[in-house]
Amino acid sequence: MKQNAYVLKTVKEAKKASFSAARLSTAKKNTLLREMAKALLQNKIVLMRENRKDLAYARAAGISSAMLDRLALTEKRIKEMVSAVAAVARIPDPIGKSLACWRRPNGLVIEKRCVPLGVILIIYEARPNVTTECASLCLKSNNAVILRGGKESFYSNVALVKIFRAVLKKNRIDENIISFITMTDRNVVDGLLKQDKYINLVIPRGGESLIRKVVELSTIPVIKHYKGICHVFVDASASLAVAQKIAMNAKCQRPSVCNAMETLLVHQKIARTFLTKFAEAYCAVGGEIYGCAKTRAILKGCKCVKVASDRHYATEYLDLKLSVKVVKDTQAAIDHINTFGSAHTDAIISRTNKNIELFVSEVDSSSVMVNASTRFSDGNQYGFGAEIGISTDKIHARGPMGLDGLTSYKYIVRGRGQVRE
Repeated sequence: MKQNAYVLKTVKEAKKASFSAARLSTAKKNTLLREMAKALLQNKIVLMRENRKDLAYARAAGISSAMLDRLALTEKRIKEMVSAVAAVARIPDPIGKSLACWRRPNGLVIEKRCVPLGVILIIYEARPNVTTECASLCLKSNNAVILRGGKESFYSNVALVKIFRAVLKKNRIDENIISFITMTDRNVVDGLLKQDKYINLVIPRGGESLIRKVVELSTIPVIKHYKGICHVFVDASASLAVAQKIAMNAKCQRPSVCNAMETLLVHQKIARTFLTKFAEAYCAVGGEIYGCAKTRAILKGCKCVKVASDRHYATEYLDLKLSVKVVKDTQAAIDHINTFGSAHTDAIISRTNKNIELFVSEVDSSSVMVNASTRFSDGNQYGFGAEIGISTDKIHARGPMGLDGLTSYKYIVRGRGQVRE
């Protein structure tokens, strides 16, 4: 089938399926999700086999270690995917919920009710868990979804979608509620992004270049974040043991993800004590530091320390590389974050309420952490069950997006024969 015909067929089928999705009851959706979670676990051997094909392709293509980490499906990660899908079944259903209701003087009763968006296009790169998270969240919110994963995760994604669609078919439900684009030609994406007649929302998940391309080409509304330049600020009053634990976790627990710390800011009063101990632990695990002049003076002789520039402070490394700057106070940390940050996630480690409240109110990010790791900026960790993506926009949705971010609303007006005079 030619590319244009394939795109048109896919979006038309998804649009039709969205009406079937809109009719699904809460009980039915939860049953489907529990069956899908069970089916994933039952097919873990198949999933790991297909994933090995993707890993072999990715290594041959010279894909970075960070991307390989995102791509790999281990038994542990499959169990995490299963848990995430099952958790979505337990989340309260927002669809059909009355958001507000009031009576006008003329007797009209107006209700604002939560409804699905319709058809959602997800464009993403190497992480197969995005497939299961997005499909389950779209199903729970009564939306149809079109998934377009990267070619480096093609076999894993095809296997995952096949499992989900088999559950829909078994239950005599339109399989096109969950669709996957099997054409790997990049031009297919260009065609999909023009289908505003059939697709209601686009969510790109991946590197900055992918997201910017989607925003540039799309005639459909886009939910996005460009980068994850996340900061941790260690205030003068911080417990240094707590700060050490949080900073190491924020950077090292999984450096390849968007909520990992990329810049460490340290108050000048405790910089020497804190940075000396932190650098010892961080460099021991293979980390590299790009530091300001004060940082380099404190860590003189440390081989893992290099010169930092503004370019480094604006870089999302997704690796064991870290920018470090010594700042004079909380306001200086805030100014740095609002200059170089990406409005994703930023943290303050402090025991001074005044500084905490200043940081919380003035840092312009979608998530602000107080004495906690940036790694908690995640839909599952926030109790959403799974995450459709993270938005740094301020309109419609912001921060980790769960079910609420996949809904809109309509007004239902009930009368008794009133006419407007």
